[in-house]
Amino acid sequence: MKKIPLYKLIFAILDIFVLFTSFVVSMYMLRKDPSLGFVEFINVAQELILGFFLVSIIFIVIFYYNGLYRLNIVLSRASHLTHILKALYYGALNIVLASIIIESSQIIESRLLIFLVILVALPSLYIIRTELMRRLYLMFSSSGFRRNILILGDGKSGKLLAAKLMYENPIGLEVVGFVDDDKQIGEEVVSDAKVIGRFNEIENIIKKYHVDELIVAIDDESHDKLLEIIDVCKKLDVMVRITSELFDVVGEKVATEKYADIPVIDVSSHYNNVITLSLKRIFDIVTSIFVAIVLSPIIILILITIKLSSSGKIFFTQTRIGKNGKEFQIYKFRSMKELKDGEQEDEERRKQMLDFMKDENANGGTKVINNDRITWIGKFIRKTSLDELPQLLNVIKGDMSLVGPRPCLPYEYENYDEWQKRRVEVIPGCTGVWQVWGRSSVSFHESVVLDLYYINNMSPWFDVQIMLQTVPAIITGKGAK
Repeated sequence: MKKIPLYKLIFAILDIFVLFTSFVVSMYMLRKDPSLGFVEFINVAQELILGFFLVSIIFIVIFYYNGLYRLNIVLSRASHLTHILKALYYGALNIVLASIIIESSQIIESRLLIFLVILVALPSLYIIRTELMRRLYLMFSSSGFRRNILILGDGKSGKLLAAKLMYENPIGLEVVGFVDDDKQIGEEVVSDAKVIGRFNEIENIIKKYHVDELIVAIDDESHDKLLEIIDVCKKLDVMVRITSELFDVVGEKVATEKYADIPVIDVSSHYNNVITLSLKRIFDIVTSIFVAIVLSPIIILILITIKLSSSGKIFFTQTRIGKNGKEFQIYKFRSMKELKDGEQEDEERRKQMLDFMKDENANGGTKVINNDRITWIGKFIRKTSLDELPQLLNVIKGDMSLVGPRPCLPYEYENYDEWQKRRVEVIPGCTGVWQVWGRSSVSFHESVVLDLYYINNMSPWFDVQIMLQTVPAIITGKGAK
């Protein structure tokens, strides 16, 4: 269990209290029997109140994924209020959807309930979070909320972060020193911040200096070496974050926490466990069946249109690489004209793809296609990603998940660098981080980094977020080919 910052625990407890109180007060105001006093109402509605408590905890998850426990948000009035509004909106929307799906009148008996909850919770959260807790945090940041930070390496971002924290640090983060194998112990890196040890001494340094967080700041090593260092750090009982040019794409595409305006990416092990993976599998099956049923009219229409538009099979199957390098057959709607001899084009496609994979600066997506072969219906279903609907069958079979790294072709996998093969440590997905936040605007290396970020932070709620953001990406067709 990694050490959770004290301020985050306090904020979370206060949030649960405010939200729970807002639910109970709102329901009391809407009680059907006006003669009931508050205590009597509590006794009568115990089961309902327990439900409100559970919903309040769910709200905390929503708050977390909307950035309400990030220091840069906590310490900014404007950002704080904006994120509170956004989180309450998503929370209210989830309650309404849940009540519709399970047809429960107990969860939401009146449209006024949601309105009243927000009316009570919004000013309460603002006063307690922004005006009270923000000031208390700043007041106690040098004592109770202080966190000791150890920086690994002397990358540009790490040096800049150390300098900012030493000279303009309102957030209670104290740099105890640097760990570096290339510099002499005691050598000054930034002002009074010095090298205090080697990488193989990290565990002892953490105990000696009571380190709460490790910041990996390495720019001049390979991805392999950087990930090896991160693997070692993740086994220690501290939070692990990274600020490195090698991971810049994550900070550019994903909202992350910031220390002194410098993005720091959480790479601590959190969710990749049996319970999370089981919940993810259940969610995949239930959601896939539901989506297939809802979209069945569209699926039938596509089937007919493909058959009428050109000769050939309706479905396109292809060998892809799944979890741990295991091969499986992926299903798609056929969107291209069939060739009598596809080998020549396949070889050209393979050559272009391998060139793209090797070019770290090449942007424009990971799809290399021959536009002349695409049918008129193919252009539409590729643009809207409807050609991938048959992959719901792959999800139900267990070959794929709804969210995860995209499954690669065998020859692509054979040409992966060792660090890139980490993207097959989990079940591949129909959509993922780079499809939503990068799609065809990132290089191959960057797409792998984004996938590794997802693997490290995967959770059912993160999957829901990505799926919800996939919908507008599909509708706009941004980056699709």
